[in-house]
Amino acid sequence: MDATGNAAVVSAARAGLVSCTTCGLLSRPADAAQPGYCPRCGARLVWRRHNAIQYTWALIIAGAICYIPANVLPVLSTTALGSTEADTIIGGVIFLYASGSWPLALIVLVASVMIPLGKLVALAYLLITVQRGSVKNTHDRTRIYDLVEFVGRWSMLDVFVDAFVVALVQLDPLMSVQPGLGVVFFMAVVVLTMLAAQSFDPRLIWDAGRDWQVRHG
Repeated sequence: MDATGNAAVVSAARAGLVSCTTCGLLSRPADAAQPGYCPRCGARLVWRRHNAIQYTWALIIAGAICYIPANVLPVLSTTALGSTEADTIIGGVIFLYASGSWPLALIVLVASVMIPLGKLVALAYLLITVQRGSVKNTHDRTRIYDLVEFVGRWSMLDVFVDAFVVALVQLDPLMSVQPGLGVVFFMAVVVLTMLAAQSFDPRLIWDAGRDWQVRHG
């Protein structure tokens, strides 16, 4: 029993089990020093990812740096009848809203501005709570991590849309569309946040609770 009178929860690590970071299968390794490979998917088993916190922080900081030019620099440059106009992500949102396409403007705003920022904030929050040894809201923080990983699968949608538009609208010399530098930085943000989510070890969220139980019996 813990200090609150509830039954103490035995973690997988304390039970001698290691979870696969790819498929989630719990295995009991024959050698604790060398866990080996997952019997289901063949991925390498590790008790904890080496320097997961340091790598994740580095990727988050790099993503935050790239986030600013991704929203300030133009993502598309449209040339029509000799006149060239550059559009940023926010400029495109404003144009869509002013033209009456507010649902599409909302989708672009959420997918291109709010979701990348939300992923950076969520990962930073997880890192801070892990480093502070927080034992609260472990289930909620695990769900946050799962949500960040799920959203990451769709993060390249805007880049694909830009590439499709560029390939579709090429009517030189009357009209042409070229990708702007902002797309490069936006793609960098997407890749860096995806790598950050992959480098973070969600098992660290539960380690604080395990350590608290050890200290308090």
